[in-house]
Amino acid sequence: MSHDLVLRAGDTAHGPYRLDVTPERAGWRFAGLKVLELPPGGSEQVSTGADELLVLPLSGSCTVTVEGRTYELAGRPDVFTAVTDYLYVPLGTTLTVTSAAGATLALPTARAGQSLPVSHQGADRVRTELRGAGSASRQVNNYALENDVRTDHLLVCEVLTPGGNWSSYPPHKHDEHAEDERELEEIYYFQVRPGPDGRAGLALHRTYGTADRPLDLTTEVRSGDVVLTPHGYHGPSAAAPGYDLYYLNVMAGPAEDRTWLMTDDPAHAWVRGTWEGQEVDPRLPMTAPVEQGEGRG
Repeated sequence: MSHDLVLRAGDTAHGPYRLDVTPERAGWRFAGLKVLELPPGGSEQVSTGADELLVLPLSGSCTVTVEGRTYELAGRPDVFTAVTDYLYVPLGTTLTVTSAAGATLALPTARAGQSLPVSHQGADRVRTELRGAGSASRQVNNYALENDVRTDHLLVCEVLTPGGNWSSYPPHKHDEHAEDERELEEIYYFQVRPGPDGRAGLALHRTYGTADRPLDLTTEVRSGDVVLTPHGYHGPSAAAPGYDLYYLNVMAGPAEDRTWLMTDDPAHAWVRGTWEGQEVDPRLPMTAPVEQGEGRG
């Protein structure tokens, strides 16, 4: 089963889309992700259908026309240097995306049951934080997670991990509905900052199951790769020394409260206690002033 959870860069590419993962392609019910690449002057019409989505620039800027209004997304040069403004679009909507200079855009999606208003969020609205300490230091940028952005089921954040550090650690899971956990499917979309000579970098990712629901995946990941997490503990995502790691997390599940709850692997939860007194990696933050946090990303 493990090989079905890894999609290599280009595996689902077609037309202007370098990535196209629907819930059906993933083999689950809610979460999806498309990555749309527009050349200079390029344009694409997108129908949300049964999904809600974000238009989230990974690099470049774009113009989005939806419901008779036009929104200018300033975007960013790349994911390692800035956060971005973004647009929420509800189900049952058609939008047109254009880019004068060219852009690469993430379109995180979730199956939705209610139609919410289109909403343009500025980069200054992105809630960012530092998590962990020492070699487990990382930065998390929340776009539709633990903030006041209204979505139906869609949760989205991105994680920046300096080369040599571990993130998504201690390993954690969110595959059942309980007082301290919510059932959430999760997509990891990776980018790795190239080395100084432009050579492609790499990272490692681990996902493993429980006795009742076995799963065993340890894989190398490179820019454009995707790992699907239907259940089980996930982490670490380990950045190789010399190569900074980025990943976009898209999560969605059946709960109506959009609460992000997860539980650590009891075997490794003690690691959190070792962070007290350790300094956060001085290479952070990469993209914006941030606050301290204790989440699992």
